[in-house]
Amino acid sequence: MRKLGNTLYVTTPGAYLGKDGEAVAVRIDEEVKLRIPVHLLDGIVCLGPTGASPYLLGFCGEQGVHVSFLTEQGRFLARVHGPVSGNVLLRRAQYRAADAPERSTAIVRSIVAAKIANTRAVLRRALRDRPEGEGRPPIESAVVRIGALVPSLRGAPSIDVLRGLEGQAARIYFEAFDSLIVQQREAFSFHGRSRRPPLDKTNALLSFLYALLRHDAESALEAVGLDPAVGFLHTDRPGKPSLVFDLVEEFRQNVVDRTVMAIFNRGTAKNRMPLHDAVRLGKHPRCDSVSAVEAEVKLTKAAGWRKMPA
Repeated sequence: MRKLGNTLYVTTPGAYLGKDGEAVAVRIDEEVKLRIPVHLLDGIVCLGPTGASPYLLGFCGEQGVHVSFLTEQGRFLARVHGPVSGNVLLRRAQYRAADAPERSTAIVRSIVAAKIANTRAVLRRALRDRPEGEGRPPIESAVVRIGALVPSLRGAPSIDVLRGLEGQAARIYFEAFDSLIVQQREAFSFHGRSRRPPLDKTNALLSFLYALLRHDAESALEAVGLDPAVGFLHTDRPGKPSLVFDLVEEFRQNVVDRTVMAIFNRGTAKNRMPLHDAVRLGKHPRCDSVSAVEAEVKLTKAAGWRKMPA
């Protein structure tokens, strides 16, 4: 059984990571601020202007610890890992499944079904936590409308039809998303999903945390020997980790969206900084959200990346 480790997030500008025996040492202004044994880690995520020594990168590669570099806003830059591990027979089976329409359709149906189930679970949880009558109609309507897609899901004849159903469910869900925010509604109002760049504060935090979830999903796939580039729901494209995006779809709502709502509704999201037509996260909301989402990811890993309960 593989022991579950932690992910080290480095968010301080100018931080430099080096190898210190069997440990990772984090230096800031030439002073060691943190030393952590590498065997306690599953991965390292460096955000913004941070660095790492080549000796540490090589050592992490040997130990199976993936190191990812992201911008301060969570945009993926690069990833360093050691030799590809896993069973080649497993990958060959993955490729055969991807080329077989019936098997691919069955896998995509499972992915979309899990996403819809988790979406409805998040909405239902919000209804339970909300006083009767206060902002409930949009959420109740979304639960009913998404539930109405389930019969079509069972009988969908192709992947394209399933993609259409997944898109409908996502559109309905995000139409009700603003109603899930109870506190600080004026500051964090949500008017639809926007990316590259995110155009409001809520989208900025969602995009940032989705990028962190992608790191953990890709590490999980490589740990078991699957090829992250060969997916089923998402189409193949050079340089695109399609299977990573497939896996992330099932966990966006429970791991990220619930975390974002908790941060907003507890009143802990502050210090946002607008920039031109986009919105960027300040240092404090990045740190708060990293801690919150890592706790959810660890729960999900412990459950074996299965669907989380409502």
